[in-house]
Amino acid sequence: MPTSAEALLPSGDVVRLRAVPYDDPVARRLVAAVQQEYVTRYGGPDEATVDPAEFEPPAGLFLVAEVGDRPAGCGAWRVHAPGVVEVKRVFVAPGFRRRGLAQVLMAELEASAARAGHRAVVLNSGNRQPEALALYAALGYGPVPGYGVYAESPGAVFLGRELPPAGGEGGGPWSS
Repeated sequence: MPTSAEALLPSGDVVRLRAVPYDDPVARRLVAAVQQEYVTRYGGPDEATVDPAEFEPPAGLFLVAEVGDRPAGCGAWRVHAPGVVEVKRVFVAPGFRRRGLAQVLMAELEASAARAGHRAVVLNSGNRQPEALALYAALGYGPVPGYGVYAESPGAVFLGRELPPAGGEGGGPWSS
């Protein structure tokens, strides 16, 4: 089973996407960086409950993006409801931002969810993440009802979109 795939950034840099467990050491460092970003922007870490097992293929997925040999970002999905996944922990390290890496991560997260048979995706962001909100708007995300611990929180933004049907059979490179 392949555990990685490659994509090309507009700059010509190669991005290697690796499926890893949520508690993999590289994943843990990137998740800690995401949480620090939340502390900086919102005054505290994300309080949503996360079970690492929810991100194990084929029921979920956690991707690490590497440019060269450096961890540059991450993103994940887990089942939210029948046919619907929730995207979590999309993050690009500061030194790799504005290169198209978040779009590469989102494209693979969406494609892998579609290949796994899901038809829609939702996510929760916040009004202090204008870069993320601009990305999601450009990708066709629109408002959806709130859910989870932040359902009624001021400043919480809930977005979603339908997924195009999967282009091929099976679960792709991340299947077990």
